[in-house]
Amino acid sequence: MHKPLSDIAPNTLEFEEKALIRATGFREYDARWWFGRLDSDQPPHINLMGIQMLGLGLGTLIHERGVDPKIVVGHDYRSYSLSIKQALSLGLMQAGIAVHDIGLALSPTAYFAQFDLDIPCVAMVTASHNENGWTGVKMGIEPPLTFGPDEMGRLKEIVLQGEGVPRPGGSLVFEEGVRDRYIADLIKGNTLTRPLKVVAACGNGTAGAFARKVLEGVGATVIPLDCTLDYNFPRYNPNPEDMNMLHAMQDAVRAHNADLALGFDGDGDRCGVVDNTGEEIFADKVGVMLARDLSALHKNAVFVADVKSTGIYAMDPVLAANGAKTDYWKTGHSYIKRRTTELAAIAGFEKSGHYFFRPPIGRGYDDGLVTAIAILQMLERNKGRTMADLKDALPKTWLSPTMSPACGDEVKYDVVARLTAEVEALYAGKSKILGQDMLSVVTVNGVRFTLEDGTWGLIRASSNTPNLVVVVESPTSKANMVAMFRFIEGLLGQHKEIGAFDQKL
Repeated sequence: MHKPLSDIAPNTLEFEEKALIRATGFREYDARWWFGRLDSDQPPHINLMGIQMLGLGLGTLIHERGVDPKIVVGHDYRSYSLSIKQALSLGLMQAGIAVHDIGLALSPTAYFAQFDLDIPCVAMVTASHNENGWTGVKMGIEPPLTFGPDEMGRLKEIVLQGEGVPRPGGSLVFEEGVRDRYIADLIKGNTLTRPLKVVAACGNGTAGAFARKVLEGVGATVIPLDCTLDYNFPRYNPNPEDMNMLHAMQDAVRAHNADLALGFDGDGDRCGVVDNTGEEIFADKVGVMLARDLSALHKNAVFVADVKSTGIYAMDPVLAANGAKTDYWKTGHSYIKRRTTELAAIAGFEKSGHYFFRPPIGRGYDDGLVTAIAILQMLERNKGRTMADLKDALPKTWLSPTMSPACGDEVKYDVVARLTAEVEALYAGKSKILGQDMLSVVTVNGVRFTLEDGTWGLIRASSNTPNLVVVVESPTSKANMVAMFRFIEGLLGQHKEIGAFDQKL
């Protein structure tokens, strides 16, 4: 099998006959490439022949791992996603895989289908919340888990080295009714008795075909916001961290006097929240609220939070009184999903809005609609209290947004390794920061260091974009939060590979 090329000009004979795949599209836990747009001068990073070769490589990996050669495939709502799924399916069939196509789907619908159809493997074609022109694939061979670095590294090797092995036995069947069974499964046993008015914001993405029916099915009164499917995304990308989407959610809550707004990203595995006053609640703090609620029902509960998340999990007196423990782990949906399963945690929370509920709430994978129902059930159990009341009951902290200074994909991990060594040297030398000793340094994903008063800072490499990620928080004052940012800004300024911040405090 020939190796793919890394650079082919579109609108050429070679582009129609050769596989184009850029190596940078293989990320830590999924794959994502710029597929291109007619109105863009940016050349594509992959073509349909490249997608077909990706399918052949994935099928080869499935055989290598000795997994039953059957796979669920689905696609999100973009103008080109169906054609990408078909090219991927062709490659999978070439590798001797039985492909079970569930059609238009959320990522969690595809994960559900693994259980519903008793099929071990999944490949979901989605660019999540990325702008149009991007595509990607989320993959797994062991439900409810998705690929991590080991699987992605081997897949990258197979594909880029042309090691895909054609085999007989491939087939394709379209599975009817998965969407309806998924929706029914979400609704079952979750009927609300408290009347709640909910803004459901979908950004014209795939969740528009699911969210309203699910939320109405559990008994909520739903105000739909951009729930009509439109792959042009006419108002904004479906991303509950995008300020344009958040502002629309805030306006809708205030205009309709709603109890809250729930926003879903392009493939429906994330959920963002605006409270009844129209204020955004960062996803990690929603996680603390849910952890408080669930730890009251399940004593000595274990939770997982990513390293970008608030320090409240470790210092909250309510969680401590309930015997709850929280493990801080690597950022990334695949990492938190796997860690939550390994620790038999009842839930995992990621600051980006991925939540992972294990039985009896969910099946362990990230699902924005399972999260939405868990939030509504929390309000159900706290009759007389609003979302803002539950938020205001949390310990006060000053938390920055996630900030992303530019740093190239080729160098970002090396830069973070050097920064980590610098912070570890400061810790070993008992150097003071903001006039305080460092209490701890966590290096499971970049470096997160915490001072005596609980103020902490994080520096890590983004898994999906050519950026670093910086987050800071202080439980004592905004001034200390800003001072921690200034300290990190100074560290980063000594490395010429790091560009400007996308925002500053």
